[in-house]
Amino acid sequence: MLYIENVSKQFDNGFTALERITLKIEPGEIVTLVGTSGCGKSTLLRIVAGLEFPSLGGVLIDNELITAPHPKVGLVFQEPRLMPWLTVQENIEFGLHNLPLPERRRRSEAVLAKVHLTPFAHALPRQLSGGMAQRVAIARSLVTQPDILLLDEPFGALDAFTRARLQDHLLEIWGYDRPTLLLVTHDVEEALVLSDRIIMLHPNPGRIFKVLRVDLPRPRQRSSVQFQELKEQLLLGLDLAGAAPALVKR
Repeated sequence: MLYIENVSKQFDNGFTALERITLKIEPGEIVTLVGTSGCGKSTLLRIVAGLEFPSLGGVLIDNELITAPHPKVGLVFQEPRLMPWLTVQENIEFGLHNLPLPERRRRSEAVLAKVHLTPFAHALPRQLSGGMAQRVAIARSLVTQPDILLLDEPFGALDAFTRARLQDHLLEIWGYDRPTLLLVTHDVEEALVLSDRIIMLHPNPGRIFKVLRVDLPRPRQRSSVQFQELKEQLLLGLDLAGAAPALVKR
């Protein structure tokens, strides 16, 4: 279980990014953080990843306090950040250098199959489309077999069609082992397609404003009446939180 307990973050310049965030996320749950720029979404994700330190409070994973990057946590950024001189398979195996070669290959081949990139194992990043490169980045995070996967706007740089396809593909990948997913996005429909719960953050400083539970069965039909009703609820909540102007449908 992931437990964010009373987390606040103030930077050296005096800016308070987060104020008293408390959130419990159950194993296998998909939770999305939404809100305008300045509400601390990415800062909170970096604190959970062990890349930033809270000024107050803490993050616990299975009752263990997180003070540094942890093997139970994987992180996917908006940009794939692949090493251009390595093949797809070598990029995926990069974090497994402490394992014997046969085990590295077994793991990388398994995740390549999950992201449907087995034929591109020996391709270089420059030979991939943007969507394929991001699937490699997701595979690289999954190959360490994390219990928790953090995703910071993972599809934000992609066109709308590719983005929608990768949202569905992410759910397919999640379905294999059902890791906990904590996601940051500016896209309202993306949040509704993926999430069990959506956490709306109020900006300056970032605080939890409202929580929206999404009980629709998967796969979710974006055009359904229930989906559109939840979309209206989410937009209204974000408007009340002062965040709606920043949420532009991609």
